[in-house]
Amino acid sequence: MVSTSTDRRISAWLGALILLVIGMIVIGGVTRLTNSGLSITEWDLVSGILPPMTDEAWREAFEKYKQIPEFEAEHPDMELSGFKRIFFWEWFHRLYGRVIGLVYALPFLYLLFRRKIPKGKFPRFLLIGLLIGAQGVVGWYMVKSGLVENRVDVSQYMLAFHLGVAFIILGLLYWTWKDHRDGWGLRNEPPAAPKHAGLIGILVYLQIVAGAFVAGTHAGKRYNDWPYMDKKIVPEGYGDLSPFWKNLFENIAAIQFNHRILAYLLFFLTIIFLWRVRSIRKIRTKAIMFTVLLITQIGLGVWALIKVVPLNLALAHQFLAIFVFISAMGLWRGAQRGY
Repeated sequence: MVSTSTDRRISAWLGALILLVIGMIVIGGVTRLTNSGLSITEWDLVSGILPPMTDEAWREAFEKYKQIPEFEAEHPDMELSGFKRIFFWEWFHRLYGRVIGLVYALPFLYLLFRRKIPKGKFPRFLLIGLLIGAQGVVGWYMVKSGLVENRVDVSQYMLAFHLGVAFIILGLLYWTWKDHRDGWGLRNEPPAAPKHAGLIGILVYLQIVAGAFVAGTHAGKRYNDWPYMDKKIVPEGYGDLSPFWKNLFENIAAIQFNHRILAYLLFFLTIIFLWRVRSIRKIRTKAIMFTVLLITQIGLGVWALIKVVPLNLALAHQFLAIFVFISAMGLWRGAQRGY
C-alpha cells in the first residue's frame, strides 16, 4: 500500500493524469461531434498555443478553413462568429493535449533525476510518456486525413486509431496507479474467478474502437430502428464491398450491425461471469458494478440510435464508455490479483 511521501505523490500524479485523460476523451468527443476537428488546418506546436489575437488573424484562419472540402460540403453559409465556435473546440483540444504532456513530463523528469521511480518500473512509466507524445502526432495525422481532396471528414481509420490509443493510455495509467497504490505486488491469493474477465476487458476495448468507426462513418444516422435494421436481423448489403474485410470498416450497414453484435456478446459474457462469481465476494461487487454500467450503456446506445444520435445522447454515450472501460479494467485486474 502507498505509505511514503514520495509514493503518495506518485499516486497523486498518476491519478491527476487519469482525470486529465478522461477529460481529453470527453473534449475530443465534443470536438468530433460538433464538426470542429478540421477548423485548424495547420499544426504549430509552439505558436499554436494561442488562438488568433486580431480580427485580421481570425479572418486569415477562416479563409484557410474555407479552402478545405468540409467547408463547402457542410458549412457553406458559415460566418466568422460560427467559425470561432468550432475553432475554440479544436484549439482547446490541442491546448489540453499540451497540458497533459507537461503534467506527465515535468514530474517524470523530476522523479528520474531524483531516482524516485519505483525499482524496475521505469519501462512502464516511459511507455506512458511515449504514448502520450505519439498521440499528439497521431492526432495531427488524423486531421490531415480530412484535409485532402474529396473528403469532408477525417478518416474513420485514423479516428479509431486516435481513440484507441487514448484508451490504451487510460488503461495503462489506471493499471499503473492501482499497482502503485497496492505496492506493486499480490496482496492476496487471486480468487478462483473465471478466466474470461480479460476477454471482457478486451471486448470492451474493441467495442469502443468499433464505436469510433460508427462515429467516423456517421453509421448511427442510418438504421434507426431496434432490434431490427430496416426490419431485418442482418441488414441488406452487409457484405457488398470487396474484398470482404472492407465491410468491417467502410460499409455502414456492417459497421452498425457489428457494433450491435459486440454489445450483445458482451452482455451475455458478463451475465455468465456474474453468475459464476456470485459466491466470490471480492469479485462479485466489481462484477455487479460493471454489469450495471454495461446495461446502462447499452440502453443509452439504443436510445441514441432511435433518436438519430442527438448531440447530448452521443456525448453521454461516449462519456459513459469511459467508465465502462475503467470498470472492465478493474474487473480484469481484480480477477487476476485478488483485490
